[in-house]
Amino acid sequence: MRRSDRRNVTLGGLIDSNAASLQTGPFGSQLHASDYVPNGIPVIPTEAIGRRSILSGTLPQVSKGTATRLSRHVLRPGDILFARRGVQATGLSAIVTERHAGALCGTGAIRLRLSSADLDPQFVSFWLSARRSIEWIKAHAVGGVMPNINESVLRLLPIEFPEIKEQRAVATLLSAIDEKIELNSEVNRKLERLAAALFRSWLVDFDPVAAQRDGRRPIGVPAEAVHLFPGHFEESELGPIPQGWRVVPLDSVAEFLNGLALQRYPPLDSDELPVIKIAELRIGTSVGADRCGGVPPEYVIDDGDVVFSWSGSLMVDVWCGGRGALNQHLFKVTSTKVPKWFYLAWLNEHLPEFQAIAADKATTMGHIRRFHLTEAKVLVPPEPLLDVMTRVHQPLLDQLIHNRLESRTLGELRDTLLGPLLSCDLTIKAVEKVVGAAL
Repeated sequence: MRRSDRRNVTLGGLIDSNAASLQTGPFGSQLHASDYVPNGIPVIPTEAIGRRSILSGTLPQVSKGTATRLSRHVLRPGDILFARRGVQATGLSAIVTERHAGALCGTGAIRLRLSSADLDPQFVSFWLSARRSIEWIKAHAVGGVMPNINESVLRLLPIEFPEIKEQRAVATLLSAIDEKIELNSEVNRKLERLAAALFRSWLVDFDPVAAQRDGRRPIGVPAEAVHLFPGHFEESELGPIPQGWRVVPLDSVAEFLNGLALQRYPPLDSDELPVIKIAELRIGTSVGADRCGGVPPEYVIDDGDVVFSWSGSLMVDVWCGGRGALNQHLFKVTSTKVPKWFYLAWLNEHLPEFQAIAADKATTMGHIRRFHLTEAKVLVPPEPLLDVMTRVHQPLLDQLIHNRLESRTLGELRDTLLGPLLSCDLTIKAVEKVVGAAL
């Protein structure tokens, strides 16, 4: 396909020709804090909009009644969501798949809905996720401290597209990479659920101990570990716990290194790193992050490190976004006493409690303090049993990290191919060979 065979329009031109519609999410006066419920219809907020994908994690939810009242904002497969505001979010857009169909467009999003048989939503989504489109949106955003976009800005956004056959060929090719990335994500979700279920069964609910006490064979326990679980409980400050296990503070089994105010470390040509802030931790990448230099080595994080944001949006994650520098409000969590899976699992166990503490703060940015890490208790089994547990849990964590790193590599390949392919600098056949080898 030659460049001369392509149509050059603006998003506003598509809308005026009835090939698309653009709609801002419900205003704050339509969707109140009291409308949110623990279980209901998901809402896609700004922070859930990643590059072409809706980020996994816990989404806010509203009742079915609220969703019915705001039915004009209910999402369909093929809809494209733009993030309206935020330094990190502005420029990002995500396509809605079957997984999020029926969710509600959030107040911080703008929905694009294509209605022409000559336009493939997947192709348009790839076009919008290309660097040129992201940079255009960022350059035309309104405001400096908190940039934001609106329908008027997006109407001016240039879009170039070939005939529908070519659109579908490009979309199919690039989607093959995205499908592999999504498959890795689905595998990881299952691994996380399995690891969490095992952790709770063994270290919170004490199912194997109760089975031993009652003369039953523990379910799901390796044969070599059955005799390592005691058959009796003893009293502790937490109530009955397995006999011989210890209750210790969370910060006694792991070290919590607080990040630096990295604006004091300007980038150096010979030693430059991306700044990992809460926003980068949330989206799992340092692409587009601020830069710094001369950072002490203990404040450098790399793939596989456990990072815990103790302020603002409290979350725990295994960082897989490449080498970077730890900013303030983040802990780098390490240990020489217990394996990584163990302190990661206990951090996740206490996370809802920490989030509740932060939510009660009468400040603009809730947080926890060091003493909360001491007050959070951890149960440590005897070393022989912990070793057996590690042989079960650590491979699950290792596979999760492997899948995320593979997905990052595939994402980088997709982004490398995206610009030249959309610009006709690469042919479909040439890219098919590269993608086939990667997959």
